[in-house]
Amino acid sequence: MSDVNEPTNQPPVDTEASTKPPLDTRIGKDSPFTFGQRFLEKDEDVFNHNAWDHVEWGEEQIKDAQELISKQYDHPVKDFDKALYNANPAKYWDIFYRHNQENFFKDRKWLQIEFPDLYRVTAEGYTEPTTILEIGCGAGNTFYPVLSQNKNPNLKIHACDYSKVAVDLVRANETYEPNNAKGIAHASVWDLANPEGQLPENLEENSVDIVIMIFVFSALHPDQWKQAVHNLQKCLKPGGQILFRDYGRYDLAQVRFKKGRLLDDNFYIRGDGTRVYFFTEDELRQIFCGAAVKGESDEALVEPTGPFVEEKIATDRRLLVNRKKHLKMYRNWLQAVFKVPN
Repeated sequence: MSDVNEPTNQPPVDTEASTKPPLDTRIGKDSPFTFGQRFLEKDEDVFNHNAWDHVEWGEEQIKDAQELISKQYDHPVKDFDKALYNANPAKYWDIFYRHNQENFFKDRKWLQIEFPDLYRVTAEGYTEPTTILEIGCGAGNTFYPVLSQNKNPNLKIHACDYSKVAVDLVRANETYEPNNAKGIAHASVWDLANPEGQLPENLEENSVDIVIMIFVFSALHPDQWKQAVHNLQKCLKPGGQILFRDYGRYDLAQVRFKKGRLLDDNFYIRGDGTRVYFFTEDELRQIFCGAAVKGESDEALVEPTGPFVEEKIATDRRLLVNRKKHLKMYRNWLQAVFKVPN
């Protein structure tokens, strides 16, 4: 269930960029960090470039987004259509990949910077037995780059997707060999939120070291979150990690939805029939770690009761501009690392 709306072409380095934001505001290592360093220091400079990184949102931006979203409630998806979309979401992902297969493949090169652990276990000299599971593999945008540069002779990498068409695309790749010289690679159809708690094909319970979920969880109905987390817990071994990236609340994609697209609070149907949810950081804490937010007060969050521990949650905000029309467009993504306690 990989999403083509993810960022692909990152802004180039600005030679006049000033001090970087504190390291604890970003996930991943700082060097070699070759993008994400263009900062807007003066408002009058906003239309000098097409994009700015690490842009802070003020009350004005939040208010504008909330007003646009509130209008969506005037024309939600009709109940009949809502039931139709929710009944068989795999059908729409199959159609999506069938229609877009020529638009792939885009290598997610930013993964090496944002999630260094993913490449640490595949580096030269690393020989520890390691199992990686990519959920929502799409056409293999992560699966193949990781596999192609792997130097770990004891790596196993599994790719799975809700869409059979997506998995067929992975298997059709000329470099796909289930038992190749660079490790054991396998691709299969799997429903992350399957109620039976079945694991992906050829995977044993509590055997996975790293789970990758890039623009995947947002495709699930909120009613499926609990089961999905349970299934993830069954996959991962003690100390295992989830590398997560997805849509954040008030992202441009959310505020742009028009009439007849709102399925539920912050949950939408796209024009191609695929679904998408827009998260907050606190929601992710609640979903994966069991932390309950105590309203708007200053009280601390309750002790986590979920299966995972938060290693990092961060918000990646970008400001895109249309220099010709003088339009400002805000992108908002959430990135996180969750860990199974040892």
